[in-house]
Amino acid sequence: MSIQPFHLAFPVRDIPEARAFYGGLLGLSEGRSSEDWIDFDMYGHQVVTHLDRNLKAPTHHNEVDGHAVPIPHFGVVLTMDDWRALRDRLIEAKIKFQIEPYIRFEGQVGEQATMFFLDPSGNALEFKAFADISQLFAK
Repeated sequence: MSIQPFHLAFPVRDIPEARAFYGGLLGLSEGRSSEDWIDFDMYGHQVVTHLDRNLKAPTHHNEVDGHAVPIPHFGVVLTMDDWRALRDRLIEAKIKFQIEPYIRFEGQVGEQATMFFLDPSGNALEFKAFADISQLFAK
């Protein structure tokens, strides 16, 4: 399966803080930037942080598998090895998880590893992985 990169632009409250989080902690490569925005390579996808000094973080949640999933959120489906490595790096950095890393839908169609956390601006991120990637869109 060949996937085209997606582009996502979202607000952040502080550009140096975003650079430290996305570039430093998450290890994303930085592309073009200015004083008001930064392009990052998120596993082959282009995510762009844009400065919004008046940013108000969203607070909506939906119930999924017994957890309050923050809405909106974004992230990437990783390999299980990459997911574990990111989980371990976040735990070591003492990131506060919105939903601790766990296996969702265990024993069911679509079983997946998942974790949710916020960036410093309050944007919610989810990173997940499937032991069997063919289950990504399974019903």
